[in-house]
Amino acid sequence: MVIRTVRRDELTLLQDIERAAGRSFRDIGMPEIADDEPPALDELDAYRRAGLAWVAVDGADAPDAYLIAEHVDGNLHVEQVSVHPDRARRGLGRSLLEHLAEFARRGGVPALTLTTFTEVPWNAPYYARCGFRPIADAGLAPGLREIREREAAHGLDRWPRVCMRRDL
Repeated sequence: MVIRTVRRDELTLLQDIERAAGRSFRDIGMPEIADDEPPALDELDAYRRAGLAWVAVDGADAPDAYLIAEHVDGNLHVEQVSVHPDRARRGLGRSLLEHLAEFARRGGVPALTLTTFTEVPWNAPYYARCGFRPIADAGLAPGLREIREREAAHGLDRWPRVCMRRDL
């Protein structure tokens, strides 16, 4: 498996991966999440320009999964990690997380953070297996608190959510 930075001409492919991955939410009674649009091209390009967007590619160098991150509260925050369902359960998501962890270590970043659904098997339970631990709401730093407020305003709190942290 090869992980590399995203190229500008691949941004629409990231949106396609996100839409395909989102369909799984329909099967568990979360159609609003399935129908949620992926990040806009200019938003994805901002992550790419910042050097915080990676893809896992197949043998033909075509993206099968992607991860975008941002600096929040002195850590690297996983904004999104998505794997095309045709390529799921092959370690692509975990490999992208490990790539981000190594990138963070090299940059002296102490931890990775993310927000996720607690009751979706491929969300919080999966991230726990990847070394992330829940952060109590009372312990949220300002940046994570702001992210959670934006998520709530977007309607994501209709389902239980949690912030998680992986110390490096």
